[in-house]
Amino acid sequence: MEEYIVSARKYRPLTFDSVVGQQALTTTLKNAVRSGKLAHAYLFCGPRGVGKTTCARIFAKAINCMSPTADGEACGTCESCKAFGEQRSFNIFELDAASNNSVEHIKTLMEQTRIPPQVGRYKVFIIDEVHMLSTAAFNAFLKTLEEPPAHVIFILATTEKHKILPTILSRCQIYDFERMTVRDTVAHLKTVADSEGIQYEEQALAVIAEKADGGMRDALSIFDQAASFSQGNITYAKVIEDLNVLDSENYFSIVDLALENKVSDIMLLLNQLISKGFDGGLLIQGLAHHIRNVLMARDPQTLPLLEVSDQQRQHFQEQAQKCQIPFLYQALRFCNQCDVQYRQSGNKRLLVELTLIEIAQITQPSDDAAASGRKPTRLKSLFKKLIQDQQSQNVVPQVTQTARTVSSPTPLATDTRTTAAPAAPSAPRPTLKSSISSSWKNIREQAKPQKMQIMLGALDEGDTTTAANDEQQPFSQSDLEFQWLSMCNRMPQKYGGIANRMRNITPKITEFPAVEVVVDNQLALDQMLSIQANIVNTLKLHLRNNAITMQMRVAKQKEQQRILTRREQYEAMEQKNKAIRILRESLDLELA
Repeated sequence: MEEYIVSARKYRPLTFDSVVGQQALTTTLKNAVRSGKLAHAYLFCGPRGVGKTTCARIFAKAINCMSPTADGEACGTCESCKAFGEQRSFNIFELDAASNNSVEHIKTLMEQTRIPPQVGRYKVFIIDEVHMLSTAAFNAFLKTLEEPPAHVIFILATTEKHKILPTILSRCQIYDFERMTVRDTVAHLKTVADSEGIQYEEQALAVIAEKADGGMRDALSIFDQAASFSQGNITYAKVIEDLNVLDSENYFSIVDLALENKVSDIMLLLNQLISKGFDGGLLIQGLAHHIRNVLMARDPQTLPLLEVSDQQRQHFQEQAQKCQIPFLYQALRFCNQCDVQYRQSGNKRLLVELTLIEIAQITQPSDDAAASGRKPTRLKSLFKKLIQDQQSQNVVPQVTQTARTVSSPTPLATDTRTTAAPAAPSAPRPTLKSSISSSWKNIREQAKPQKMQIMLGALDEGDTTTAANDEQQPFSQSDLEFQWLSMCNRMPQKYGGIANRMRNITPKITEFPAVEVVVDNQLALDQMLSIQANIVNTLKLHLRNNAITMQMRVAKQKEQQRILTRREQYEAMEQKNKAIRILRESLDLELA
């Protein structure tokens, strides 16, 4: 039985012309070989499976070819080409930097550069996955890379160029490989299928190309898998089943149902897909990609952006004629919001269902019914039914009167059940909307000074609000301290500095209701004296005692307390509680 070789190895390109999807890059390399203008270091970067290592081998073979063709290709018949084809060439070395990334490996490589080639003109060193080298290995590689011997050429390959040191990048010619398009991948898969005698459907090959995500090696691996599953007849249905890919017809159905506002049918379809094991997040991502393709299919200029088969492109064009651009924009917005919130959501299925419901209601006519599930386009639509009912029952004057009663400056002293005399017949009847608006405005105007007074703790300049003249409620030292701290916390931002100082001061009752405040220094005293009247008025208001008096003075020297250090605080704690000392000694602790 003949040995089986996977398609990715069996159909690996051997010449520049057989490389798929990199025409501009291969043309540049062929011109360099033909003209003999070769750099000492090259960097091939790009996604996986697009031909970086393959092009490096073809380039190395062409460099050492003794009789290259006129267009820069290797002849394939000279001794150097034969040695390379039989994998016995001593002039071309491949190093996997993923497993040889230490300084010792690089030093060994540098020693090999000193030996000139025995056959051919150059020694070519291909270093794959060069971004895996350690920083020390990169530094050891720098000098040789900048000024290598005349017979040495380095070809570096990587999938992550951003991880390579800038000093390495500046010493190389950089070639960026492009991701494979679906059209190029399908064309290459057709060639492979014809060579292997495998029957296929073009739409099935398009699914394989989309699944490969721009990598030819991945596409060939999936192709081999699908060929094995379908036993030499690759059909769309078998590829969908083998790869467990969501059929694109489901996306077409969801969009068609959404245009018809059939939410129930969409929910049933979603349940079927989830029951088959498909993830809701992948469904939303696929739907977003599908809607994007529909949007591109509306304009002939953007039609080439669709990387699908010709049959699929025709299907997208047909659906694009049914969809309006606002619908597509809004649906894309909903899908994007769901995709962003999906990972953090606690109920992922509910999030997907809500997103599909919103998409299905985009084209639904505006409905103000309570069970419509749509938010109103205007706020006033919420009150539309209420206004109609109130007008039909002729109760607008009572509602207006109630609003006026609420807006009274003394609401607690007014009986809300009392109604005023009806308005004169000649006066126009006010509407519910205007009555509520004017009443709410009056309430805000009346409540604004009281709210500001409470928030600022009666410390606004010029505020002299006090308790009633006849109030003489008793209060204790704890009540005084509580109201003092509360006042400090309510003080406006412009009094922030003095409020912080006042929090560290404890007022004391000397002879009830006289209060004494002892301040540490003269500066703080001057600041507090400037607002003393407001402080006294605030305490009178909240302690409900209009006889409070306050004296402020600077503390005497013997009254000032020295701030203790951490060690002194701990020693004081030990003196008060011997258990702390016992705990320290038993754990053998030391105070840092």
